[in-house]
Amino acid sequence: MSFVDFEGVKQRGQLVVNRDVAASVARIFSALYDARFPIRKMRPVEKYDGDANASLADDNTSAYNCRTADQINAPFRESPHANGRAIDINPFENPWKDLRCKCWFPSDENRARKEGPGVIVRGGVVWKAFRQEGWIWQDIDVPDYMHFDTGYPSKPFRSDPDVG
Repeated sequence: MSFVDFEGVKQRGQLVVNRDVAASVARIFSALYDARFPIRKMRPVEKYDGDANASLADDNTSAYNCRTADQINAPFRESPHANGRAIDINPFENPWKDLRCKCWFPSDENRARKEGPGVIVRGGVVWKAFRQEGWIWQDIDVPDYMHFDTGYPSKPFRSDPDVG
């Protein structure tokens, strides 16, 4: 799909998602493209040999990622990422707090929620686009500013554009 990078240039990327959210994701990212919301890069996690931390550290926007027992949101049957119903956007600009190390990942530089290029804030363009489709922001008990999903545990999703 098309996205605008941090220099304002049109790019093409890939998100691997479940078929039941594909139309919803297309509408969301069309809205982000139209709003010129910048995205650093958009590659499947397979480009990082399935290593979610490497993908996050590279400021990669991604969706599907199989889960192993030592990862957050395991087991895979319940994980929105392992079921292609979760998306992480601009991880560097929108970090999460990992309680296992009590640290921000991939960096604590942007842990404060201040508007800026690529930053997701409540009521902002990204938040509105996902909420309009019935997605949930930060669907865990710790700050996870990059993360949107359709619910935990993951189950088939029916997009309702009138939810909001």
